[in-house]
Amino acid sequence: MANKYFRFKQFTVKQEHCAMKVGTDGVLLGSWATITAAATRILDIGTGTGLIALMAAQRAPVAMIDAVELESEAAVQASENFESSPWADRLTVYNTAIQEFCPESKYDVILSNPPYFSRSLKNESLKKCLARHNESLPPADLGACVRQLLSDNGTFAAILPYEEANVFIAEAVEYGLYLTRRTDIHGRRAKPVKRVLMEFAKQPAWRLDSSRMHLENEDGSRSAAYSELTREFYL
Repeated sequence: MANKYFRFKQFTVKQEHCAMKVGTDGVLLGSWATITAAATRILDIGTGTGLIALMAAQRAPVAMIDAVELESEAAVQASENFESSPWADRLTVYNTAIQEFCPESKYDVILSNPPYFSRSLKNESLKKCLARHNESLPPADLGACVRQLLSDNGTFAAILPYEEANVFIAEAVEYGLYLTRRTDIHGRRAKPVKRVLMEFAKQPAWRLDSSRMHLENEDGSRSAAYSELTREFYL
């Protein structure tokens, strides 16, 4: 059974009421995404425990962060995690579908660790279905919503498995989102790509910023690159 909480350097994430617990994907995205100190409005789509929104709050000291979560128990848990954090006055969770979300202003940064198991068998837990299967947030809806909610000079960052990422990158152009930065994630150096970190903008890049990173050394310890990326968060 997963721990009821996960402690980071500056905040703690309670997760007993969330189907999807704190995991490497969320930590990677929250650490890797381009979030400057000048960002004033940030959106986390499908916040779950609130992890990525909390990481954004730590990295952007003046930003107001909105987090959207469809599953009601997860939304309540995220709200509790926000309230107990050092940035409670800058974090707000909305228990709604992103397709129904209508904020007053657009966002400098949008982040999402979206559901992706579109071809796998359904889990018996409804909450895990919502968290893992993209019927509640099809890629087309995600792309269209991001395009609508992103400021003209904003960035959208997401993480997906290798195959799903390549499909989303190809389809994102239809919604006016252009890949500007990509990091392929390997579990270990010689293993296949496990995840892809992606960043998009509304304007095409002159040159794609592309890189690779492995998470573990052969002895199972964290790689130097992974440790450096996450050093402001992991204990």
